[in-house]
Amino acid sequence: MKPTAFLINTARGGLVCEADLLEALRAKRLAGAGLGVFELEPPGANPLFALDTVLATAHIAGVDLQSLDDMAVSAAQAIASLSRGEWPAEKVVNPEVRAKFRW
Repeated sequence: MKPTAFLINTARGGLVCEADLLEALRAKRLAGAGLGVFELEPPGANPLFALDTVLATAHIAGVDLQSLDDMAVSAAQAIASLSRGEWPAEKVVNPEVRAKFRW
């Protein structure tokens, strides 16, 4: 990444090695980071929190009324699909569960 880049991770904490991120930020090889997830949850004392180039939020920071409604509708659509014997592939992030799924 360029030294002007910002690393954003709101997916899973394990996707980013926090020790490497800390080193890159301290060495100014990255401009900053926005983190909503961490290697250890809850994160507790974390040296990344001391950096003014890091914005840390709770993983729920992006949840508003519209997204809560959208998540509920998406879950209901998946359940409806399953009840019709259809696999909702676009809503399943771990497809290996299909082989074990029983209605």
